[in-house]
Formats: sequence, structure tokens, C-alpha cells
Amino acid sequence: MDRTRTPDDCHAAPRPVAALAEDYPAAGLIPDHRHDRAQLIHAVRGVMTVTAPDARWVVPAGRAVWMPAGTPHSISLGGDVAMRTVYIDPEARAGLPMRCLAIDVPPLLREAIVAATAIALDYEEGGRDERVMELILDELMAAPRLALDVPMPRDPRLLALCERLIADPAGRATLTDLARDLPMSARTLARLFHRELGMSFGEWRRRMRLLLCLPRLAAGAPVLEVALDHGYDSPSAFAAMFRRTLGSPPPAYYNEAFRFPKR
Repeated sequence: MDRTRTPDDCHAAPRPVAALAEDYPAAGLIPDHRHDRAQLIHAVRGVMTVTAPDARWVVPAGRAVWMPAGTPHSISLGGDVAMRTVYIDPEARAGLPMRCLAIDVPPLLREAIVAATAIALDYEEGGRDERVMELILDELMAAPRLALDVPMPRDPRLLALCERLIADPAGRATLTDLARDLPMSARTLARLFHRELGMSFGEWRRRMRLLLCLPRLAAGAPVLEVALDHGYDSPSAFAAMFRRTLGSPPPAYYNEAFRFPKR
């Protein structure tokens, strides 16, 4: 892989697809920015939190976030993150996603992304290197979409409330309690959640709590500690919610996510 190239090099690349390898051994923040090209932001190792105007995505190893061109976003790094980013001209392929989303990265797509980081930015058209880049586009279009985002509202009252809940994920306040603070009726607040976020208050809070757990688990925190810190009554209740949302219990999920060597 070419570790001398930069995001600016990828944006100025003469070909429609370019890839970049970046490693971050310590926690940090890539501040709010935007790109002229779309991005596929992939975690080979570690956990990232990607924040855009309408949502936050928790991106563990083996997953990626698709960020359309021109979308402002920031990236919080959980420490020891190996990021592999593909920069894609919006005109590179018809039907590229027009909204932010999280995707699973199957082995074929992952290996193509890793290979692309070693491909010259001015790769020969019609040759093997271009076919690798085309394979990335093919696999991107076919990759399973994942519910790894926490949608954020535009209504300023609800946005302030959601930020408060994120800051205290173990909080026990009910919908009625929260509505009283605004003030509005619980029924009005419930309708506001559905209108702004497309889900109920309970669904949003469950997803928020679960996704906030991922960086802690990736750092090696005990399941019991993480579960209690995020409002779950027991590790079994947490594991059941984890399995329903992400398809496997926490240990199996992270064994799978970290099955690849750091490259």
C-alpha cells in the first residue's frame, strides 16, 4: 500500500476511483470536513464514529460508511484504527447511493479495497488495476446495508433532547418524563420522534445505547460493565438486544470483526 499519498492526492487523481490507507494508533478526531468525491470509509481494524448532519454511524472493523460527495462529516477514532478509504467520482457509476449508509464489507470487497491502496493513482485504463477498481464498485452496489446509524433530528428541541440522551445512555427517564421537560405532552413527543426520525422513542434509544457500546467493547471493556453503563439490567438482556440487532452475541461479533490481520 502507498502510505505517502494523501486525501488531496486522491481528489486530484486522474482516474475516477482512488484508495488511501491511514493508520491511527491513538484515539483522536478528524474534524468536520467534506469532499468533492464520494467516500467509502472502511475500518480494517478498530472502531470509528462517523458524524454527519442527519445521523451518527458507529463503524467497527469489517464495516464501512458510504458518504456521498459534498456531505460534511467528522470521524472520531477509537484508538488503533486502520482506515482504508476509497474516493469515488460521483459519475464513476450510475446508481451510486445518494444518501449516507452503513454497509457490511464481505471478504472480496475488503481484499479489493486493500489491494486498491497499492494501485497507482494514474492506473492504466483497461488493465488489471482498473478491473480491481471496477470490482470495488460492483461489490459496493451489492453489499448488504446495515442499521449501524443513530439518526439525528433537525427540530432543535428534539435535537437537544437526543444529545442529552446520548450524553447519559444509562438514564432511566421515560417518554413522559422527557415530554414534561420540554414541555409538551408525551403523545406529541412520540409523534415528533416518528416524524423526525422514522422510529419510536424506544427504538431510537435502544439503537443509540447499543451502538455507543461498540467502541467500549472494541477496547476490551467487560460486557457486564458496558451493559450496566448503557442502561441494561443484565448482560443477558444486553446480549439478546445485541444479537437481535447485529446478528451475533458480543464475543462472536468481535471475533469475526477482528479476524483479519492489520494491513
